Amino acid sequence: MQEKLKGYEDKMNKSLEVLLSEYASIRAGRANPHVLDKIRVDYYGTPTPIQQVGNVNVPEARLIVIQPWEKSLLKAIERAILTSDLGINPTNDGNVIRLVFPELTEERRKDLAKDVKKKGENTKVAVRNIRRDANETFKKMEKAGEMSEDDRKLGEEKIQKITDKMIEKIDAAIDTKTKEIMTV
Repeated sequence: MQEKLKGYEDKMNKSLEVLLSEYASIRAGRANPHVLDKIRVDYYGTPTPIQQVGNVNVPEARLIVIQPWEKSLLKAIERAILTSDLGINPTNDGNVIRLVFPELTEERRKDLAKDVKKKGENTKVAVRNIRRDANETFKKMEKAGEMSEDDRKLGEEKIQKITDKMIEKIDAAIDTKTKEIMTV
């Protein structure tokens, strides 16, 4: 049973990791190089992350500078940023690409905070679904005679404790990201 519990806990941890990586790509008024993580550049026919085709620097709080290793990539990087959902127009001076992040309006901050909460709630649903799957597995094992009723109840208690811990972590992540977004 321990290895089954560990497997379900790993699934829950993966859900949390996905949420945290989504949060890293949400910009909160400050320039964060992680907003570029999902953007791919056409590098000789291969979709490649921007970080693998040039240097990404944050010289100021609201500026990202991308210096490609090959000047021929400037247009491809610019095109990739324009077609992404980043919502920022890159400026290309022939050597580097600059991304200037404007201050977020109060309305935009509230929209981002709602989005953060929605993503967190979706992750909580995923964690609860994993708990439900675990409980169903325990019931099937009891019916098949692979575990006793006491073991099933113990397994359900343990998976509930793991679920509660994950929900707390998700709530903490939601609160942290919301505060980050709402801080002017």
